[in-house]
Amino acid sequence: QTPIKVTFNNLRTKEELAGKLAKQIEVDSISLLQYITDTTFLNNLQLTTDNVVCLFIPNTYEFYWNTSAEEFTNRMISEYANFWNEDRKKKANKLQLNYYEVSILASIVEKEQNIKTDERPDIAGLYLNRIKKKMKLESDPTLIFSLGDFSINRVLNKDKKVDSPFNTYIYKGLPPGPICIPSINAIDAVLNATKHDYLFMCAKEDFSGYHNFATSYRKHLRNARKYQKALNKRKIMR
Repeated sequence: QTPIKVTFNNLRTKEELAGKLAKQIEVDSISLLQYITDTTFLNNLQLTTDNVVCLFIPNTYEFYWNTSAEEFTNRMISEYANFWNEDRKKKANKLQLNYYEVSILASIVEKEQNIKTDERPDIAGLYLNRIKKKMKLESDPTLIFSLGDFSINRVLNKDKKVDSPFNTYIYKGLPPGPICIPSINAIDAVLNATKHDYLFMCAKEDFSGYHNFATSYRKHLRNARKYQKALNKRKIMR
């Protein structure tokens, strides 16, 4: 057989991944989901159903069309091992995060900034600062993931009360798994995070896609009011 190119990126969940792959190779989505959520499989790799997607590094790969769920997953495990080279391992160790934790944080960074990727190291640095200070991450994209409504453009205060382990407004530290399957760019943004003192950020009121950063909550509130005013002006309510 002639190998075919299989690509996956911009996916949120293992279900989306399985569906995407089923359209490109013979493996059906149910068999893949069953394989990667099998207790023995997860225990062998010290994974859970929440963070198993960390294994899958978005990229373009070559596969034979009749690749099975086991063959696909074994290939992804091999690619994952190659991805975590000595340079990336050293950087993760310096951050005092394991590889899965790096991917979880990278998923938050990716969803916080999916337009201006050059800002991702700054955002990663902010969240690392919050982790060091044992502050809640308070990330809006984790609320959207918790709610399961990915059409939301404006998070409301009532959303912050949703009881989910992924809600970083309620629970300290990283969520139990990624809120998307993070790209290589986002993972490397965490590993090469900018060093600064920022603890807060808010989208810029000019809708440029960038953020206003702040070291104090008082300054952050000023930035937030400017953005809320801009949202109201554009009548973006949800």
